[in-house]
Amino acid sequence: MLFNTKVASNCPRVLIVLHQEHSSPGRVGQELVKRGFALDIRKPRFGDVLPETMDHHAGAVIFGGPMSANDPDAFVQKEIDWIGVPLRERKPFLGICLGAQMMVKQLGGTVGGHREELVEIGYYPLRPTDAGNSMMTWPKKVYQWHREGFDLPSQAELLASGPTYPNQAIRYGPAAYGIQFHPELTHQMMVRWTTRGAPRMALPGAQQRRDHFAGRFVYDPAVRTWLDRFLDLWIGTAAASVQFGALKAAE
Repeated sequence: MLFNTKVASNCPRVLIVLHQEHSSPGRVGQELVKRGFALDIRKPRFGDVLPETMDHHAGAVIFGGPMSANDPDAFVQKEIDWIGVPLRERKPFLGICLGAQMMVKQLGGTVGGHREELVEIGYYPLRPTDAGNSMMTWPKKVYQWHREGFDLPSQAELLASGPTYPNQAIRYGPAAYGIQFHPELTHQMMVRWTTRGAPRMALPGAQQRRDHFAGRFVYDPAVRTWLDRFLDLWIGTAAASVQFGALKAAE
């Protein structure tokens, strides 16, 4: 699916922040469009500005990228600072991988590599906490592509953990989430990532390319189901959006 950066004036908009010239919001973008939202795609790295308020957006998603939340680039710090806007206004916010690490930095937490320099590139186990289980059913394994993780800020709640990087999904307040894994991944994106990022599969802890595709066949249906349920709770639909993150636990 192609995404048009020109947003429809009659549809609620979701702000989409991407970090590379040809990045895509993938399945997350596709599902938001199916729910009736328009995507307002912006790339601050290439000069796009971010709004001063969320008054004109139903929510925001900051996606991943090859850079670090610790990088000194001006756009990185601007995005970290900007996350304070949806947090203060209690608007739905989702940080994926780098976006989650940026949210943690905004909350005063730290981002860094594994003490043994292990990475997660491929499918790895996910263990929901009691708080996570009260919300929804989580997939047993999820797709990862990162060499840094984040600690748990004192104000945040841990929803899911993992054996290598213990903080995999967190919630702050009623409407802000950070996840280390990549539910947005499409088959086309996996082909592109595993081709362009092939050298990273030599890093300690990374899985080989064939294992990525084998894992997708086994685990992706549960990830797709999880994403659908998560979006129900996080933002709803354009016709019936979740107000102020008033989430309801799964029955």
